[in-house]
Amino acid sequence: MDKIQLTITIEQDNERIDKVISILNEEWSRSQVQGWIKENLVTVNGNTVKGNYKCKLNDMITISIPEPEPLDVLPEQMDLDIYYEDSDVLVVNKPKGMVVHPAPGHLTGTLVNGLMAHCKDLSGINGVLRPGIVHRIDKDTSGLLMVAKNDVAHESLVDQLVKKTVVRRYKALVHGNIPHDKGTIDAPIGRDKQDRQSMTVTDENSKEAVTHFTVLERFDNYTFIECRLETGRTHQIRVHMKYIGFPLVGDPKYGPKKSLDLNGQALHAGIIGFNHPRTNEYLQFEAPLPSEFEQILNKLRKT
Repeated sequence: MDKIQLTITIEQDNERIDKVISILNEEWSRSQVQGWIKENLVTVNGNTVKGNYKCKLNDMITISIPEPEPLDVLPEQMDLDIYYEDSDVLVVNKPKGMVVHPAPGHLTGTLVNGLMAHCKDLSGINGVLRPGIVHRIDKDTSGLLMVAKNDVAHESLVDQLVKKTVVRRYKALVHGNIPHDKGTIDAPIGRDKQDRQSMTVTDENSKEAVTHFTVLERFDNYTFIECRLETGRTHQIRVHMKYIGFPLVGDPKYGPKKSLDLNGQALHAGIIGFNHPRTNEYLQFEAPLPSEFEQILNKLRKT
C-alpha cells in the first residue's frame, strides 16, 4: 500500500479534505476519496477525520492508497494498427471510439485488451488495468500512442514526458475563423467545480498547461489547425480551444450543440516523436487523418 503525504498550504486552507485530495490526481474521483476517508485510510496529523473536515494551514495529510482490486482483464484479438514495435516499445494508431484502458464495469473492447492479446510483455508500472500505458488520448480522439513493453522503457518514456521532450502534434478542426496564424495558450487547467467530469481553465487547484497552435487552413466558419502539446493535461486541447473562443467541432463536452455531422471531437494525434529508451535514437511517426475527418475537410473545401 503506497502512502502519500502533503502539507496544507495557504491556497488549500479551509478547503474540504476530500476536495483537496481529489485534486492531487485527475483519476481519483471525489466519491473514491470519500470512500478512503470512511475506511480510515486518510489521516490529518495522525488522526482520522470525516469527509467534511476543513483543512487548516500546515496540516499534515497522509493518504494510504489501497492496492487496486484485481480485475479479470482478458486479452482480445484485435486488428491493431501498429506503426512500430520492438522488444521495448510499441507505437499504435488508436481508432476513434476506442477506450484506451479498462475501468470497473468496462473491461472489454479497450486498447489494453487488444495489446494483451498482441504481446505478452507489457510494463506493469501502471497496474493491472493499464499495462504498458504511458499516456492516453480520449475515447473519441484518434491517433498515435506510445506503449512500454517493460518497466525500464516505461520509466524512460515517462521521464521524457515530464521533461517535455516528447513531440506530440495533433490536427484539429475548430469553430470560428482564427485571425492569427500562430499562437500559444498558457493557461492552467483543473477540475471544473460545477462539473467534476469536466476540466476548465482555473487558477485554483490546477496544473500548468501549455498548447501551441498553427493555422493550417481557413474556411468560412471553421479553422483547421495543428496543436503541439508542451504539457499533457486531461482534455487539454479541447479545454484550451474553448477557452480562447474556438471550441472543437463535434466536441460533446466543450463545444456547441450544433456542429458538423461528426461523432465526437475532430481531434487526431497525428505525430509522435521520442528517444528510444534503450538506444536513445530519436524516433518519429506520423498517422494520416481518419477518413471521416478527411471527408469533413473536403466538404468544407467545396463550399
